[in-house]
Amino acid sequence: MTEPLLKVDDLVVEYPGRGMRAKPIRIVHGVSFDIKPGETVGLVGESGSGKTTIGRALLGLVPVAGGAVTFAGEDISHPTKRRRRELTRDIQVVYQDPYSSLNPSLTIGDSLTEPMIMRRTSKAEANARVKELLDTVGLPADAAHRMPREFSGGQRQRIAIARALALDPKLIVCDEPVSALDLSTQARVLELFLEIQERTGVAYLFISHDLAVVREMSHRVAVLYRGELVEWGDGDTVTATPQHPYTQRLLLASPVPDPLAQQQRRADRLRLKEIQAQQREQAGAA
Repeated sequence: MTEPLLKVDDLVVEYPGRGMRAKPIRIVHGVSFDIKPGETVGLVGESGSGKTTIGRALLGLVPVAGGAVTFAGEDISHPTKRRRRELTRDIQVVYQDPYSSLNPSLTIGDSLTEPMIMRRTSKAEANARVKELLDTVGLPADAAHRMPREFSGGQRQRIAIARALALDPKLIVCDEPVSALDLSTQARVLELFLEIQERTGVAYLFISHDLAVVREMSHRVAVLYRGELVEWGDGDTVTATPQHPYTQRLLLASPVPDPLAQQQRRADRLRLKEIQAQQREQAGAA
């Protein structure tokens, strides 16, 4: 049995409350899941569910208040600043907004070579790696000499993916990486993620609010609701025949191209919402 690359055990994340004596605000309530080498785990939930906070906790950008995060057998729940910088070799991130994730004052080549130069890679080796990365994401070699403003949103996201791949990471946290793109561009970028995974064996934590996107990408799926994990399992099973009412609502909220089918989904979602409201009232009365 393959050992997990990343293991999250009973993760708790809190933010400070407002005011001197305010209690911390708990955002993530004891979430547990794991990611195997070369696997994609989808983390899905509506806005405010805590999914991005989990991604930031894995990257060491927010403190872990409870539980543990283990990467390749090492507890990285509370890394030192030096260790967190070292972990960027193995854990990278692709953010949601391709327009703000690149430095507008640097050429694409400079943006891509920066992490390699910081690792003391020679300039010649870094430039050769840039050409390789641009080829990997389907961009011409002369893109290295151009500025971010000269590219479309989809092309910028390809560049952001290339930068994440620069240090040959084992895991990439993908935080809503296609939500800012139009549908046709989304499809091309998702295909690129799959091609890169097949070629390199990199693992993904794929964060999204869109169950259809998560279904396309994920081997296993974790469903988050108000900071709690409410469903976890095989991707096809969770996204096609969900058991938890919240996941069922997410599935019914996903748009379909058939107007009649979409109308039926809307009606089913409202009916499910009414049934769940009645169940809560009955449980309260009991």
